[in-house]
Amino acid sequence: MAGYADGVPCWADAMLPDLEAGKRFYGELFGWTFQDGEEKFGYYTQAFAADGKNVAALAPKPDGRMPTVWNLYLAAADAQATARRIVEAGGQLVMDPMAVASFGTMLMAADPGGAVFGAWQSGTHTGFEKTGEPGSYAWAEIFTREAESVDRFYETVFGYNSARIEGGESGESGASSEGDAGFDYAVYAPEGKKATPDSAVMGRYVMGKDLPAELPAHFNVYFAVENADRAAETIRRLGGRVTRGPEDSPYGRWAAVADDQGANFSIIQELG
Repeated sequence: MAGYADGVPCWADAMLPDLEAGKRFYGELFGWTFQDGEEKFGYYTQAFAADGKNVAALAPKPDGRMPTVWNLYLAAADAQATARRIVEAGGQLVMDPMAVASFGTMLMAADPGGAVFGAWQSGTHTGFEKTGEPGSYAWAEIFTREAESVDRFYETVFGYNSARIEGGESGESGASSEGDAGFDYAVYAPEGKKATPDSAVMGRYVMGKDLPAELPAHFNVYFAVENADRAAETIRRLGGRVTRGPEDSPYGRWAAVADDQGANFSIIQELG
């Protein structure tokens, strides 16, 4: 299976206080099964959809002070070169490029607005084996307060083309709806493609007064579900939270949620 083009979201993993609890939660919510990780890889545990395709990973936090969070990784043909561009463009390296056996090379970084993301140069592990289907990754957004510098950063580092989307038309922002005052949303398309909702691989939302001032910039990862209302009920039953929705958008019915350990993500029942 070929790797992903530069800048395309290619992987997601959750860092959790309790790995076994995470397996129970996501196993029931998405129907995932798991391949236990080895000690030398920090018990990094691969998750598989019902058809056996690799869709994400869960890992125990090596340090309790680390955030409980879903991480998003963007594809990088050359992790070392990507690291240099990140620094030159005003970002920060949280973790320098590191080879993970033959699986690939990863780094962690923060953009100028403070949102943390990963980059992945694939080896034997190329990333998601499927997307956009129930139980798999569907979409991602950056929530930021620094639109201009953040847009410029990702355009420089990954060659994105970006375009602003007028009030509510993106449909997949967990913090937006048509008519929101001060709505500022953009989409990013891979290098060489015009930025439109159809070509976009990611969104960028400017956090406004509707969100707490202390909320840091972050990535929001969406997973597709067959039925958003039923999935929201399951999340509550499993001890998670539904913080917004489910509600309709032009791209599907979605909800902003958190698992039973506090990792935030979103679900979307896509149209069609």
